[in-house]
Amino acid sequence: MNDVLVRARDLQVHFPVRSKGLRRKQTGAVRAVDGVDLDVLRGETLGLVGESGCGKSTLGNALLRLVEPTGGSVEFDGTDVTGLSARALRSLRRRAVMVFQDPYASLDPRMTVGQTVAEPLQVHGLRSGSRPARVAELLELVGLDPSVASRYPHEFSGGQRQRVGIARALAGEPDFVVCDEAIASLDVSVQAQVLNLLRSLQRELGLTLLFVSHDLAAVRHLSDRIAVMYLGRVVEVAPAADLSADPQHPYTRALLSAVPVPDPARERSRERIVLSGDVPSAARVPSGCRFRTRCPAAFEPCPTVDPALQPVPGAHGGDLSGEHAAACHLHGVVAVSR
Repeated sequence: MNDVLVRARDLQVHFPVRSKGLRRKQTGAVRAVDGVDLDVLRGETLGLVGESGCGKSTLGNALLRLVEPTGGSVEFDGTDVTGLSARALRSLRRRAVMVFQDPYASLDPRMTVGQTVAEPLQVHGLRSGSRPARVAELLELVGLDPSVASRYPHEFSGGQRQRVGIARALAGEPDFVVCDEAIASLDVSVQAQVLNLLRSLQRELGLTLLFVSHDLAAVRHLSDRIAVMYLGRVVEVAPAADLSADPQHPYTRALLSAVPVPDPARERSRERIVLSGDVPSAARVPSGCRFRTRCPAAFEPCPTVDPALQPVPGAHGGDLSGEHAAACHLHGVVAVSR
């Protein structure tokens, strides 16, 4: 049986939509995360991919309770975190951390790099007698010279600032790290360096990573498994090699077709799937299958019945925590809408 570190079941994060005026009545909700089932296995890198606005970052934040879920449950190492007290949540903050998208906005410009990296140690009461040595160790771990500890964030490049952010995240020796678009604001060459750093740290420290990105090529490079998200739901999850070789959901096929192939002959001959229309608003989710308005394979059950995420018939394995699952009527997987 797979060792699940983080488990989400029917996880929901809905943001209220209010009318204008003094009374500000709630007129609806943006269903940013809308019934997600997801397992993150201990020691793996799980990639979470999808178009902008699909709810990836909100899901990552909800797993750490940086935003409050409005429904469902999140278990971390067997403990339901949705009901934790403030004191218990502080302990979670040491074991489960975030690396943010913007490495400059996530660092306090008034604090030196050494102070920034040492802050989690002070907050959690760790290494009281050896914090400078621990800061130097962390900076070396992410490829920075310990002598930069006295410098300020504005003196660094974007890639160096992101390394500082990673060092800060690792200060408390966490088990689970959510990387929220951690390479999106970096140059392409720097992106590769940070990806290789994350891969090295994951293996060396035995970390569990959730790597959130809209860049499927980067996700494939780093991840052991990949979950594909569309309009608040996970629509497919599989080992990275299986997802690339045999995508089962029409949305996954469209995403994969948009990734350039580093072979001119294959690039010219391969089929490109172009989806029609725009992503629907998360405040007005389509009935039935939420991808049906753009799906080239939509048929009779799609407008009325919402498919559940289930193991793909014929695929090896049989659960959501290790093998290939999809939410699509093409595989005969049917469930009543939540």
